[in-house]
Amino acid sequence: MKSNITLIGMPGAGKSTIGIILAKYTGLGFIDTDVLIQTNRQKTLQQIMDESDYLNLRAIEEEEILQLDVENHVIATGGSVVYSEKSMAHLTGISKIVFLDVNFEEIKNRIHNFTTRGIAKSDSQSFEELFTERQLLYRKYAEIRIDCNELDQEQLAAQIAESFQPDRGDS
Repeated sequence: MKSNITLIGMPGAGKSTIGIILAKYTGLGFIDTDVLIQTNRQKTLQQIMDESDYLNLRAIEEEEILQLDVENHVIATGGSVVYSEKSMAHLTGISKIVFLDVNFEEIKNRIHNFTTRGIAKSDSQSFEELFTERQLLYRKYAEIRIDCNELDQEQLAAQIAESFQPDRGDS
């Protein structure tokens, strides 16, 4: 039963904000996996990476996601969730995967704290290289792709709500 909606996309795509609005529109609960990690680890994402590295943050993210056992929720994931096949298999099993697709220029305009935001990437990788690499993965896992370049967050949440009616076991 897929009673959840999972939002994937780049940092700055609006997963958390749109997720909260979508949860209100649909009457579903809301989980932000980045906040879940920070709460359970008592550290920010950036602190986790500063103390170890981006691969450790991705491993922690996978661990937290594999423990998710929820129904009737909107799940906003970290942008790097798509690097874990196990996480994506789990999320695909419990939810519809919605890719919030935002072009690179818009993402650059939205994110001003690249160095402190806790973006899980290697030091040698540019943000544009990360963007290009992740686009392929987001498209691979997405069941629904939403173009987020023209509409505001309220409109996007409404569009997702209209295109998705949770399967509450009626089938």
